[in-house]
Amino acid sequence: MNRWIKFSLVAAGYLAWVIWLGNLWWLFGLLVIFDIYITKKVRWAFWKGNAKKEGKRNVLLEWVDAIIFALIAATFVKSFFFEAYMIPTSSMENTLMTGDYLFVGKLKYGPKRPQHPLTIPLTHNVIFGKESYSRLIERPYKRMAGFTQVSRDDIVVFNFPQGDTVLVNYPTDDYYTHVRLNGRKNTLEHYGPVKVRPSGKEDNYVKRCVAVAGDTLHVRDGKVHVNGVEQPAFSGIRNTYTVVTDGQPLNQRLLDKYGISPEETYFDNRIPGYPSLPLHEEAAVEMAALRNIVSVTQNVDVFPPDYPDSQMMLFPFVTSSDFPWTRDNYGPLWIPRSGATVTLTPQNIPLYKRIITVYEGHSFEEKDGEYYIDGQLTTDYTFGMDYYFMMGDNRHNSLDSRYWGFVPEDRIVGNPLVIWFSTDKHKSFPSRIRWERILKFRFK
Repeated sequence: MNRWIKFSLVAAGYLAWVIWLGNLWWLFGLLVIFDIYITKKVRWAFWKGNAKKEGKRNVLLEWVDAIIFALIAATFVKSFFFEAYMIPTSSMENTLMTGDYLFVGKLKYGPKRPQHPLTIPLTHNVIFGKESYSRLIERPYKRMAGFTQVSRDDIVVFNFPQGDTVLVNYPTDDYYTHVRLNGRKNTLEHYGPVKVRPSGKEDNYVKRCVAVAGDTLHVRDGKVHVNGVEQPAFSGIRNTYTVVTDGQPLNQRLLDKYGISPEETYFDNRIPGYPSLPLHEEAAVEMAALRNIVSVTQNVDVFPPDYPDSQMMLFPFVTSSDFPWTRDNYGPLWIPRSGATVTLTPQNIPLYKRIITVYEGHSFEEKDGEYYIDGQLTTDYTFGMDYYFMMGDNRHNSLDSRYWGFVPEDRIVGNPLVIWFSTDKHKSFPSRIRWERILKFRFK
């Protein structure tokens, strides 16, 4: 193929990518492409020897060349198209299961421009226990064009909003929860030290988006209602039930049928039965009809919430009567929308203070009952971003927005595309492999 034709095709693709990226500084890359295909004045692959002069192949340098190309290509794909992710917890079972390996797509909502470009290829935030990125170059949030915005009931992968501060020795614990319950000094003394991560480098979570910006959410007796309409009963959504039996544990095959993992099947002889068995509503009705079942009753938390789901555990972490909420009776709560303005009051400050200070980067101070944002006296606030409310389908085994609040739009990563592999840690090889879940594309 003529070199000018090659140059034109590559340059056209590169130009389309620069327009999508929205950063015209990258147009200088056209000079590199022009030199690679037309002028050939610079030896860009400087690590490769000159085969004509050396007269022989250098296999080592060929491998180096292949590895460098693979790293560049993989980093490009990871940044703008999709990346691998593994489900670490049971908060989305049975929609997504612990041990599912996913490819997460970024084109649906639009990929975020890399905010920390100095990152070790193919890593997110950690490698060998150390941070895998540098903060030498930090760029503001910008999202490239996608096909659509996050919609209600979408399953979404996002950066954990409260993951900006991490307990080094207890990385799976929520630092802010420890501070609320134990105090900052005690937390640092007994659980510290901590490390701080910038926006976009928090750990990834996956949940279902139950409410989008501008919606009003209300959970009643474990059922989600948005704008007065009950959420569809997706097959993976489960609440816990107290299941009373005739005195004998249920057959493991029956528990497997309903997708209940061994970790969730505690049998209490005092009942006798299961105090907290996660079931879909239809499965609960079906189980209640079995001969060896005495009763099946949904567990519903009423106010005041029980330990450990005290008011200091539930967002907005206020013990006043303004928020008589539990995990099963939560709200009503309005989800902030970009451009919307609210009047600031003592009642809604707990809901919006973290948005103002952490997510949108303003200073906030209260003096004598008056509010100052960036040093200016004000009575209202206009939101700069859209926000979302996320919940796990396994409703009583999910730390989600009920426990840490809103998810800002700049933390949205993408959506699950396909399960490419899945294993069950409770089984031995080869039965450990969940063959029926491999290449699964639908997650509703």
